[in-house]
This record gives sequence, C-alpha cells and structure tokens, in this order.
Amino acid sequence: MSDYSFEKLTDDIFVCASTEHRFGTDAFLLTDFSAYKAKDLICDLGTGCGIIPLLMQKSRPPKIIYAVDIQQNAIHQLELGIEKSRTQNIIPICADLKDLWKDAPLSKLDLVVCNPPYKADNSGYKSTIDSQMIARHEVKCNIYDVCKAASMLLKFGGRLCMCNRPERLADVIFAMKQNNIEPKRIRFVSKNPESRPWLFLIEGKKGSKPFMITESQLYIRAEDGFSDELKKIYNVGKDITK
Repeated sequence: MSDYSFEKLTDDIFVCASTEHRFGTDAFLLTDFSAYKAKDLICDLGTGCGIIPLLMQKSRPPKIIYAVDIQQNAIHQLELGIEKSRTQNIIPICADLKDLWKDAPLSKLDLVVCNPPYKADNSGYKSTIDSQMIARHEVKCNIYDVCKAASMLLKFGGRLCMCNRPERLADVIFAMKQNNIEPKRIRFVSKNPESRPWLFLIEGKKGSKPFMITESQLYIRAEDGFSDELKKIYNVGKDITK
C-alpha cells in the first residue's frame, strides 16, 4: 500500500503505520501500565499495526508475544515492522478473538493486553473506512468478548490490562467480573489537573479476590509541553517524542 510509513521507536525498532492502522498515545500508556516482565508469555488482542508488541521490544522484551488481529492488512503491517526490526519474539496471528485460534495457549499466559474499540456498535459516527470502524466501534467484538478471550488465555493469577474511555468503566468492570477476572488496579489519565479524565487504564487478575487500588492520576501536559511522566513513558529505550 502506498501510504505505508515506518515510524522509528528506537534505532533498531520500527512500526509500520498507515491510514488504516496507526497508533496514538494510549498505546504507550497501556504498554507502560502493563508492567510486563521479560519472563512473560503475553497476548495482545486487536494488535493493529503491532505498536504494543513492538514497544515492548524497547526495554526487557518478553519471552513471547502473540499479536492477534482479525484484519489481514493489520497483520501484514505488523509483519513488515517485525521484518524491519528483526525481532524474534512476536508471533503474528490473524484470528477472531471470539474464536481464538488453533493451538492457542489456553490457561498458559501471564499477561493479556488490549486497546479495544472504545465506542459501542450503536453509538457515535462510524468511519467509512472499514479498518477504522473496526478499531473504534464494537462491530467485530465487544468488551465482554475481550474479557472472555483473555480469561481463556490467562493462567490462574494472570493479568489483563486494558484501556478505555471513562464512560465505559462500568461495562469494563462488569465484563471482567463475568469472566472471573477481578479488577485490581486502575489509573485515570487527564490532559492536566484542571481537566476531566479522557482515559482509564485497568488491570484485572484471573481468579483473584476483590480489592482494587486507585493509582495517582496521570497528566499528559505541563506548562512547557508534555509532562515529565509522559516524557519518561515515551523515552523508554531510546528517544521517541513524536
């Protein structure tokens, strides 16, 4: 496709972006919030261009990352990013998360991450570009589907980390609990101390007992531009301030 471009994450790591599959600040925030470890077996549901698995290469790369998306063009972009970055621990998989895939590592994973569609199927304006509509609206899967897939993949005590808009918080918590994933940690994200949150990051554990911690709020902006914390998140590994 003519609009492919390679965005540099470090000197050695690149993500293939396009009009159909691109990424934003929320991917950086979710990757950081997930607190992944080098020993982890991970799945990224709805990986898109693979920004989260590729960001995980910047510091303490996990053992294996299954990168799943229902759209073949998204998987192709990820494959181009993997090829240019020469990573070996990302496994691209074109599959519907509602059905998973043959030989999926059921009850074996340490961590599942997902940056899901934020809007319900019947709400808001839908893009005329199919890939953007799938990324933004729950036309192919919903929050319950994500939590069900995560529960099937996670081992006991394994973690699901997601992000979403504050208006979907009740839906996310309900879907987690329906699938034996107990919300344990939440963090809200605002532009600055004067503005309301535009995003939340949440972690749940499979089979855990009820008890959730609310972490300090994350602010995106400061008087002179990005906040120090956002700069730190962007700059894990090597420089990336776009």
